[in-house]
Amino acid sequence: VQLQASGGGLVQAGGSLRLSCAASGRTLSSYVMGWFRQAPGKEREFVAAIKWSGITTYTDSVKGRFAISRDNANNIVYLQMNSLKPEDTAVYFCAADNTPYFTRREYEYDYWGQGTKVTVSS
Repeated sequence: VQLQASGGGLVQAGGSLRLSCAASGRTLSSYVMGWFRQAPGKEREFVAAIKWSGITTYTDSVKGRFAISRDNANNIVYLQMNSLKPEDTAVYFCAADNTPYFTRREYEYDYWGQGTKVTVSS
């Protein structure tokens, strides 16, 4: 399985970006798909995840601002990011977990994309 993340860039505070994660190699319809991020000098942290059914979970700091969604037919996962803040600046990674259960532990995810950089200026 290969995951390709895209959509990052430079945006002003209050702006929006939509990240995409395209999967190839096999269908990911049964996988939980997640987004993580790693800010400069910090550890990678969980951002959001979505089950095949569309059920979602978010870390508290992005609730109400970010929305994760998935297109099972085309093997794509999205992260819509609104009301961006400078503290959202990070490299964002998508990941796939071959279980039907949510987890925020990165070591439980089986496949990872290469990351896409998001920079939010104040």
